[in-house]
Amino acid sequence: MSAPAVTEKAVPRSERSQARRFAGWREHHGWSAAASLRRLGARPLGTLMTVAVLGLALALPLAFYLLLANVQSMGNALGRNPAISVFLKADQAGAQARLLAGELGQRAEVAAVTVKTPQQGLDELAALQGFSGAVHALDDANPLPWVLVVQPRAGLDAAAVDALAASLRGEQAVDLVQDSSQWRQRLDALLGVGHRVVLVLAGLLALAALLVVGNTIRTDIASRSEEIGVLLLVGASRAFVRRPYLYAGVWYGLFGGALASLLALAIELALAGPAAELDRAYGGSLMLGALPWWLLLGAPLAAAALGWIGARLVSAWQLYQAD
Repeated sequence: MSAPAVTEKAVPRSERSQARRFAGWREHHGWSAAASLRRLGARPLGTLMTVAVLGLALALPLAFYLLLANVQSMGNALGRNPAISVFLKADQAGAQARLLAGELGQRAEVAAVTVKTPQQGLDELAALQGFSGAVHALDDANPLPWVLVVQPRAGLDAAAVDALAASLRGEQAVDLVQDSSQWRQRLDALLGVGHRVVLVLAGLLALAALLVVGNTIRTDIASRSEEIGVLLLVGASRAFVRRPYLYAGVWYGLFGGALASLLALAIELALAGPAAELDRAYGGSLMLGALPWWLLLGAPLAAAALGWIGARLVSAWQLYQAD
């Protein structure tokens, strides 16, 4: 008894054609990526020079970002948002100082209030270099007043802190208020300028990287003008012709970005020793940091995108002229 015939459902011709086109498109992408990488390896000196220029150009914004982030961290540690020292009048006793501290602690813009006794102030003064002899020369009477250390609430801007200091000066029991608001405003202004400089520098160097990749791709296309002309004559599309050059731009950008990240890490290592000494000199309060991992990993990807854009623009223009 013969086996029943197996009937296969016929696949529509349009679907088979689309599948073949997709397979061919995917295969050509793989071939273009590998072929462009082989071309870069065939001229190692020129490739290394291009990658080195890209790496140095892209490492500069990373280095400035590292410097600016650590300056901001140092500013926070050294008193970017410092406590306000409120010196009471000489006739104010401890009970009055604590009562005023409780009233100030109820304010919404105040995070905490610390009462510092005259003896604590005298001990701190004696601990300072050069003042111990003067402190010991004093009589038993302590001339220092009671001090309230007012810590502003986190997140207050400079104007709000200035308003808080002004209100403290208006208290009847207050003799003097010390607030470094002017220093804080100058630091904020400098950090603002630094952020803008980093953005402008990053934009200019990104444009330089795009031009470097574009010029390299232009030279490569010009050296293969006859080959490209033959491909266009036999019916190859512009996308088919320029695809290897787009991958070359991606490789240039990817390698240049990776070199930039390595150079940034080398700068961190070179500064690690002096930064540690500086941190120890300030009692470990500076909290100097390093570049975040997402930035180090994102730099090669961003550079690869820049390389693709540069190669895309140049190859489109060159192929337009070839027609």
